[in-house]
Amino acid sequence: MNVTHTRHCLTFTTDAEVARTYDIHPVTLSNWKKKLKENGSKAFGGGDELKEKKDKIAKLERMVGKKEVEIALLKNFLGES
Repeated sequence: MNVTHTRHCLTFTTDAEVARTYDIHPVTLSNWKKKLKENGSKAFGGGDELKEKKDKIAKLERMVGKKEVEIALLKNFLGES
């Protein structure tokens, strides 16, 4: 199921109706829901992954800042503006 299907499923009232509409066995749908509840944060980039990415962005921003300072110093040394 894609995002459109997922949104559409939210408008149904029962799992049986969702399963019937998308021709999925009700037990399969139930298993998917259970896995989503247990591991949803992993499936959609949980806290650890987000923190790692934010840390990497901060590190790269610091590197860019250092390079800008190095460029300014070299330009100053070479007498450029």
